[in-house]
Amino acid sequence: MRNNLKLAVLGDEFTIHRFHPEQKITTQIFKSEFFSITRTDNELSVVCDAKISLPSEKNETGWSCIKVLGPLDFSLTGILAEISKVLAEAKISIFALSTYDTDYILVKTETLNSAQDALRKTEYIFP
Repeated sequence: MRNNLKLAVLGDEFTIHRFHPEQKITTQIFKSEFFSITRTDNELSVVCDAKISLPSEKNETGWSCIKVLGPLDFSLTGILAEISKVLAEAKISIFALSTYDTDYILVKTETLNSAQDALRKTEYIFP
């Protein structure tokens, strides 16, 4: 367990969108303080501020985002796995994202308090 690893909740609520993989990306997405765009051969997924309306094929709103305060060194292992395990044991579903510097864990907003409680009990810190 990574004792005393610091986490923070981002202030906005987020929506996860699914588009056709060839969909053009609207510049509205870039108005979100935090966003993620991932394209595969099957889909284009976008996570952005829930206040931004996008014409996606499918979407799910009502997500809150927990950030692992970094930057994290690439030699560190198991951070996301440990957080995922704690939340799985608390029966909390996640949507995980990673960047060069750190990891982000999205949880449904209605489970955010339970997620924070479960993580605090295992020595994660929310400043």
